[in-house]
Amino acid sequence: MNRVVLTGFGVVSSIGVGAEEFAAGLRAGRSGARPISLFDTTGFEHANGCEVVGFDPSPWLRVFEPSMVGRASQFSIAAARMAVADAGLDEAELAHKRGLVTVGTTDGEAFDLDWLVETEVNEGPEKMDAAASRRVPAHLLSMAIARELKLANVSAYTIATACSAGNYSIGDGFDAVRSGEVEFALCGGADAMCRKTFAGFYRLGTIAPEFCQPFDADRLGILTGEGAGVLVLESLESARARGARIYAEILGYGLNCDAYHQVAPNQSSIARCMQLALDDAGVKPHEVDLISAHGTGTKANDITETAAIREVYGDQPPRTISVKSMLGHTMGAASALGTIACALAITHGFAPPTINHNSTDPECPIDCVPNESVPADLNVVQNNGLAFGGNNASVILGKFVEGETR
Repeated sequence: MNRVVLTGFGVVSSIGVGAEEFAAGLRAGRSGARPISLFDTTGFEHANGCEVVGFDPSPWLRVFEPSMVGRASQFSIAAARMAVADAGLDEAELAHKRGLVTVGTTDGEAFDLDWLVETEVNEGPEKMDAAASRRVPAHLLSMAIARELKLANVSAYTIATACSAGNYSIGDGFDAVRSGEVEFALCGGADAMCRKTFAGFYRLGTIAPEFCQPFDADRLGILTGEGAGVLVLESLESARARGARIYAEILGYGLNCDAYHQVAPNQSSIARCMQLALDDAGVKPHEVDLISAHGTGTKANDITETAAIREVYGDQPPRTISVKSMLGHTMGAASALGTIACALAITHGFAPPTINHNSTDPECPIDCVPNESVPADLNVVQNNGLAFGGNNASVILGKFVEGETR
């Protein structure tokens, strides 16, 4: 079995574009919250979100015209091209290598679907834009990457396990590289903000008026966000052979689906998923230095996830943060961006903060690194992704030290 390492990251987010800017945003505790401008929010009492403001896809799109692909696909292409460049890979050399391209999503191109439905309702189906209709299929999020990078020998597919889909994608890439089935994998998640999802969460009563406050006693819910995170996975042997920089090593992952409830999380299932990841990684709970929680800022998630963490880790769990306090809930991109955040934290030696924090909920007895990042020597980090329908996914990363065996 190959050891699998992370050598490149591409990031499109509300707190920074590119790995370097994203790391700086995490360290600074930057907030992406602002009034939503991407769609009409008339009629909603509050409508903050975490948009990617001023994103221009044209520098990243060389095969497609921007009008040919939807906003989420634009994000995924940009993040993939950034990741390949960040890894120091030559696109021409990559083109014929056996690889995997997989992107996780919640909504696919629902931003365009919203527009099509609005047009149909207001003006009739004959006025629906044909180009927008061609942008809607979710498989384009991964296929467009393969076409843009001219990858002729890859499997390319999209995973739709909602808010844990990024970690599902990373798990698939890990297995494919670990087994030697592929030489590289481009894995991650992408979603664009859309009115459908914002309205759905709003009707559930889970949209916060101003900002997201995971684990806080006064938290009021999530903010919807958007973006993409794509990671380059390759074998340690491959990375060494080309002298690549290694951010971190993937040690293992765990997946499960409890189908307990459409929206409510299940404590025992989440704990089981984390234990599966630890077992796959060969890591004991006391060896984990930091947990990047799913941490949505809803009472149901935060209390249940905290209880599951304490079930696995005992009464003194590792520091447990939520990057959603900064990024909002980026849906299918969430756990991919969380895994990138974990790897950057390992590389740069800090624990990202949980911002907007006033006082910790007594039912969430953890150290959430409130408001300001702290220096931290991180050797093993866990990233959780939990989704509606009980689709849970946890990834374990380790610091890579040359000469050290695992």
